[in-house]
Amino acid sequence: MGWCLATRLVLVALLAPRVWLQFVPTTGQVEVDCLGSLARLKLNSGYFQHKYIAFAAIDKFGRAWPLDAVQATKCGYTISQDVWGNVELRASLIGCYAHLVDDQSSTLNIQIKTGRDPDLHDAAVLNVPVSCSYGPWQPREIVSVRRNVPPIPDWFLQDQPEDRVPQDQPEDWESAFTEVQAGVPSIWQIVFHMDSGKKAMLVEEAHAVGYGVNTTDTRIVLRASYNASEAQKLEVSGVPFSTVRSSTYYKQRWMLLMVDTAVACPIDGVTYTEDTIVWTIPKGIPPLLAGVGTIRDLQVEMGINLKKLPARDRERQGYALASDKEFIVLKIPIGAPDGSYKSDVVDGKLMTTYQIKPFLEHLWEDEKRGITKHTILKEISTPLRPVPVTITDYTNVSLQLFNVTIGSFLPDVELVSVTVGDSGPLPLPKAEKMGYKIYETKHPNGSRDCVLQVPFASPGVEKEYVPDNMRNYTTTPILGFVVIPQRKPFDIPVPLSVLVRDAVLPKAEGFCDDQALYLVVKRGNVDQDWLPFVGNTLLNQETAQSLGYTLQDNGTHLALRVPKHAALVLYEEVSSLGIVATFQLQLKDQLGQTEMIDFAVSCNFSPKDLIDCQPNGTVVISAVKLLGFPDMDPSGLVLKDRRCRPASATERGATFIFTVNSCGTTRKFENATMIYENEVLYFLPGQAAPVYQLKCACQYFVGAAVLLQYTPVEVPSPSILPGVGVLALSLKLARDQSYRDFYLDTEYPVTRYLREPLYFQVELLHSQDAQLELFLEDCWATSSSDRNSYPQWNVVVDSCENTEDSHQTIFHHVPQGSVPFPMHLKRFEVKMFTFMLNGQALQGQIYFHCSAVICDSSYPSSDVLCARRCIPRRQRMGRSTDSNSDLQGYVSSGAIVLGRRNHT
Repeated sequence: MGWCLATRLVLVALLAPRVWLQFVPTTGQVEVDCLGSLARLKLNSGYFQHKYIAFAAIDKFGRAWPLDAVQATKCGYTISQDVWGNVELRASLIGCYAHLVDDQSSTLNIQIKTGRDPDLHDAAVLNVPVSCSYGPWQPREIVSVRRNVPPIPDWFLQDQPEDRVPQDQPEDWESAFTEVQAGVPSIWQIVFHMDSGKKAMLVEEAHAVGYGVNTTDTRIVLRASYNASEAQKLEVSGVPFSTVRSSTYYKQRWMLLMVDTAVACPIDGVTYTEDTIVWTIPKGIPPLLAGVGTIRDLQVEMGINLKKLPARDRERQGYALASDKEFIVLKIPIGAPDGSYKSDVVDGKLMTTYQIKPFLEHLWEDEKRGITKHTILKEISTPLRPVPVTITDYTNVSLQLFNVTIGSFLPDVELVSVTVGDSGPLPLPKAEKMGYKIYETKHPNGSRDCVLQVPFASPGVEKEYVPDNMRNYTTTPILGFVVIPQRKPFDIPVPLSVLVRDAVLPKAEGFCDDQALYLVVKRGNVDQDWLPFVGNTLLNQETAQSLGYTLQDNGTHLALRVPKHAALVLYEEVSSLGIVATFQLQLKDQLGQTEMIDFAVSCNFSPKDLIDCQPNGTVVISAVKLLGFPDMDPSGLVLKDRRCRPASATERGATFIFTVNSCGTTRKFENATMIYENEVLYFLPGQAAPVYQLKCACQYFVGAAVLLQYTPVEVPSPSILPGVGVLALSLKLARDQSYRDFYLDTEYPVTRYLREPLYFQVELLHSQDAQLELFLEDCWATSSSDRNSYPQWNVVVDSCENTEDSHQTIFHHVPQGSVPFPMHLKRFEVKMFTFMLNGQALQGQIYFHCSAVICDSSYPSSDVLCARRCIPRRQRMGRSTDSNSDLQGYVSSGAIVLGRRNHT
């Protein structure tokens, strides 16, 4: 059973028990031509399209003989179909079931059954009578039929018997006499001559192994396949031949009739150039010229599709026929209109071959057999070539429609499916339901293009956002084709892509309350496959809940509530105005997880959450990691006293717990408020200036600060309590260690050289209270007159010498009697040094600053500011609970310049 685009072809149809036949007229359905010794029936493809067909020959008794492949070979029938779907039956005028009258007129009846199912139920029947005339017959006629697809060639041999046995017999005849003498009388028999020996067969035996043997009133007919078991290969002038050397005879008592039925037919002889087919046939074929001495060429002609072409038509169509003593050469231009192209598939790729059916007719005469006509029919197919498939894009953005043309294809190519995404191949009706419109356009030469239209909104069309508010619409439908009749499949992917300026990006609004940040994202038309991320964390209901967020997503809007201290909230700045907290949401592509867009909401929150000032003097500070310091290690944070480190630390921040009398905490008074201050600092290795500074303060109202203390004491003796007033401090630089002469304010800046001592004196001014004593808390140097500027170099730390300095500060005793109140003064010595900043010596002026505290030593109560490690115990007599007698202040020196000595 064969398949084709226009017609389904069945050589033999097996009839079911119930078959209804409908006889139809043949007018317009079948065209009959008489072409030499052959009759041709061409079926109308319009009528037989998409139908199954069966052929049969009707004998003279009205019986139908199905023409299958074997029967066709033996009886001289050939059934074929071209690329356009046209079915053709060729019949020999002296084939089986043909009635030949006077060797000139031949009649034949062909039955054609056609239907839409392979069992041919309700089949239509066409009876086609054939009547042709042919003559005169030559004494020997050889017809070679070589078919390339499928390879079922036939030989047709007609030879006129002689009235007598010639005196000069060929060798094959002579060697056959032994078999002829032993043969059975009155029966036709055949002797095959092979290199391995001779083989004799009765006609019935020859029929059984595939030969066709029959006779007319005047002729013997032998048909054999190229690959018959008795056939032998022979090469003549480089062209391979298949030969059958046989003698056919009929024996009676009074007569012996023997016919030389040797035949030879070319197997190939075709070569190809880029644009030409060259068919070469040698003339000197030994099996056909046995015993011949002289040969005379009579005629060489050619034709296409069984029709001879006169010389004028050959030249006009580009054919070239040449003949000399040795060869016949026919040149055919590839693409000549008498041929056609045929599609094929190799390794999934569409290929094409050009096919044409030429024939050559050679007449010659020799002194033994008279005139011989050798007709060679050949189907030629050029080597396969890849087919360039062109995809032309006519996409219309305004109509939101992909529109492409794919082609061109021959009529034997049929589109059967479309693959969209991962759906698998879809039959065309299903693909059309999905919005894919597919149709064909035909060209005048019979080829076709396939038109594919895909709306942008169809399933399988992907939309990808690209910058500048564009969306890239892409899809790659795969068109599935088959080449008929073999139904070989191949696929053609059709990549489609177009940029459209129709992108609507998602938008976001943010706001805050006292406890949380809120972000509401309104989705656009490009973010259907974008996923929300915070950092590298994908946000869904589960992860949002684990982070303490509240997430709502209804498909059009995504809403988030993020507590201000939740994980992944970033802090940009901390100041007295508040904490700037930021929450950043990213939308990433689902496939590559590429960030497509991000939104952020920032709000100011009260800084009070970072410090807890407890009534017992304990301070808890929460220092947060700021956005500008990604590499900061919170565990490296310190207070002003760098020995004070975090009580706990995480990646997000650190917590300090300390009392107001430790870690370098300072105190000052403003009206009725007592303020304790400290700083959280972060230093990079090798740098004196901090890169992170968080100032913290605790305020206590004096009227609310109550110290309850109960001890059984006697009523104290009357004493004079100091009143409330303003106490002044000064920091002066002495000219030498005697501390008798000091630099005036007008003498600054003062120049000092490296390692020269600086003698400083801090003094409480305008006080006559002998119960007061001045203590130094901290002293430090800066490069500007602002005592809070950075960088800073410590000189005195928590009333002690700076142990980290190689040249430690030296405290000098104030002798009794040198000044009225020695306890109102503190003197110390510092060696002049080079200040280094980031590995570079600092050039310019230097200022010294000190923070001092005034203690009342007449009361032995415990005072946190006077209870310092480097203050003698006798001087750590607590101060009065009257806060108005607790004083603290700051003093600064004038500018000091590091001088350079001239070395000569």
